[in-house]
Amino acid sequence: MANVTSAKKAQEPAKRLEFSPQAREKIAWLYTRYPTRQAALLPVLRIAEREFGGIGPAAIECVARELEISPGYVWGVFTFYTHYRRETDGKYILQVCSTLSCALRGCQEIVRHLSGKLGIQPGETTPDRRFTLKKVECLGSCDTAPVMQINDDYHENLTLEKLDQIIDRLP
Repeated sequence: MANVTSAKKAQEPAKRLEFSPQAREKIAWLYTRYPTRQAALLPVLRIAEREFGGIGPAAIECVARELEISPGYVWGVFTFYTHYRRETDGKYILQVCSTLSCALRGCQEIVRHLSGKLGIQPGETTPDRRFTLKKVECLGSCDTAPVMQINDDYHENLTLEKLDQIIDRLP
């Protein structure tokens, strides 16, 4: 039955999103700062993220209409960056740095521990939509490796004990 429901949902047209007047005002200001509409794509994606709570197909379409560029181009840029909130992301996005400094100081153990504790693999969200686990490229804190970013907050010099304390304290 889940496949039938999923198939029906996939056939439904995406809800059409529109920017609020306040967001349009910010976007209009951005146009004064960039040489072309397309050049404003990254900050307009950030506005869409705040406006809609995350970026999904409908938000991509909205941004493309606003900037007068193709949705495919917007999607390509959006998927290149890991720092934009996806509409499927949980309340807490756990981004574990996986580049060299963090790898040498145990990031794989951090990821394995989080996967076991939360019951998800990197790229997945818990069924209650509380946590999304991601392995990401450099978070720019090599001297404090291993490092994890939870939403906007950095957690550095991680140990498994410290990691458990951080996760257990989240509301």
